[in-house]
This record gives sequence, structure tokens and C-alpha cells, in this order.
Amino acid sequence: MQFRFLIAACAAALLGTSGAAWAQAYPTKPVKLVVPFAPGGTTDIIARVLAEKINGPLGQPLIVENKAGGGGSIGATDTAKAAPDGYSLGVATVSTTASNPAINPKLAYNPVTDFTPIINVAATPNVIAVHPSFPAHDYKGFLAELKKNPGKYSFGSSGTGGIAHLQMELFKNLSGTFITHIPYRGSGPALNDAVAGQIPIIFDNLPSALPFIKDGRLIAIVVAAPQRLAVLPNVPTFKEVGLEPVNRMAYYGIYGPKGLPKEVVDKVNAAVRKTLEDPAVKKRIEETGSLIVANTPEQFAAQIAAEFEVYKTVVTLQKLTLE
Repeated sequence: MQFRFLIAACAAALLGTSGAAWAQAYPTKPVKLVVPFAPGGTTDIIARVLAEKINGPLGQPLIVENKAGGGGSIGATDTAKAAPDGYSLGVATVSTTASNPAINPKLAYNPVTDFTPIINVAATPNVIAVHPSFPAHDYKGFLAELKKNPGKYSFGSSGTGGIAHLQMELFKNLSGTFITHIPYRGSGPALNDAVAGQIPIIFDNLPSALPFIKDGRLIAIVVAAPQRLAVLPNVPTFKEVGLEPVNRMAYYGIYGPKGLPKEVVDKVNAAVRKTLEDPAVKKRIEETGSLIVANTPEQFAAQIAAEFEVYKTVVTLQKLTLE
């Protein structure tokens, strides 16, 4: 009996040493970070700002790879099906973990059970903006124009089932307006068409839209934010205009496939936190209008689950479908 206990103790010690050594060594090669949208959007911006400076804290480069389509579901599916070894991670957004799964139950993943949340990097406001040729440049005039001409205007979003799509559909329902949805393979392409005047309205994350708003190529109408933003002091929030349910911010986190070892989760979480302490990184992210979050894996997991429930309720109450 004592011999058996001795063998078990030795085995446990060996496993513990092996796990610790493996964790210390990770990563031994570059780590892929899948951005589930096209280049140029806020998700891509946040990922690349982080990737530029994380080499030191992580010990290896973080290679950003864009896999757009399906409102973010193609890239998210890639992450869900990756080997749980820490070398293929993804950017988690409200679109991929809440709004898209809420409206499309046929997705190849469950946002709550098929991923390992690691950290929420940042949260950002969303904005409705119009091309300067649109007849109205403030919320009151914007709403009046939409009500006067139902079906005349269209809006672009990062894709069907994305946060921009569902939030705009909720806006339409609550405001009693009708605008045609034009989905894109990411906010970058949608922004390009909005700036060019190919579509008159866009619902987008503020960081990617803000440069065009600042130089007058887009006009901000209303924002989803806790309060008015210093960069857009004259633009009301959805809460101010009586549409508080639409007043939800987006998030950008990092997750991996389910079953990711705790050692990997802790290493990546710590590396991201350390990177976000860099004044240059913090400044670049905050200049986009985003807020640094940098929470724990457990807090991010709870946030994903809660947001998914919110959008499932929205889809049910508003009777939203993909058709």
C-alpha cells in the first residue's frame, strides 16, 4: 500500500513539474490571432495595436489574420475548431459571441460553451453616422426624414447578425422607422461605401468611424455610450433620445477554443495586461474612443454569457430573423 502511495506521489510530482515547465516555455512559436472581420474596422484596429507591442510580454509575435464573413461567424468558427494548444486564438466581439449566435442558432459554435475566454481588452461606443449629402445632420432631423420616407434609405453594417445589424434593427423597431439593411464583410468595406456616398447611413463602432467623422466625411447622429463623449460633445446618446435599449457598447476580447489549458490562459491574460500598461498602447486605444477593460478570464466569461442572453431576448421580442 505504501509503495502505491509512493508511486502516485512521484507521478503527481512529475506531472506538476512537467506542466509548470510547459507553461513556462509557452509560447515557443508565433501565436495566431484571428480577427473575424475585414481589415480597417475597429476589431482589426484594436488587434493590431495590441499585436505591435505584445512580443515582449508574451515572448513571441502575435500574428493577426483576418477571416471575414458571416457577421464574424467564419472567423469565430475557425477559433472554436482550433487545437486547444494556445497557438490559435481569436478576437471575441459582441457580434461573434452574442448578437450573431442569438439570431442564427444554426452557427457551428455555442458562444458560451465552445470557447475559453481569456480577457476583455476594451469596450467602445457605437455610432449612427450619415454621409454629408443626407438631408439631416442632427438626430431630430434624421428621425423626421426617416419617418417621412420609409424604405427610401439604406444602412450598412459589418454583416448580417452583427452587433451593428441587430442594434440598428432594434432602433428601427423602437423608433418606428424602416431602413434597408446592406450587410458587408466587415465595417471597413461598409465605411468605404458610406464615405463614398454609396450608402447614406452606417451603424459602426466609433473607433473605425471617428477619423471620417473628424474630417467631415461622415456626420455623427447618435451614439451608444454611457454618456456624451468628449470627442463628440454635441452628439446625444441613445438614452438621451429615449431609446435606452439601443445604448449598448461593444467589446473586444481574446479567447481560444474550449479546453485551453489554464497555464495558457494565465500567460496570455498577463501578457495582454502588461501590454495595455504601455502608455503608447493605452493612448492609441483610448484615442479611438475605446475604454481599456483588462479584466479576468472569469469576468469576461460572465460578460459573454450575459450579453448573449440580452441579444437572445432582443431577437425574441423584436421577432428578428436572418431572412
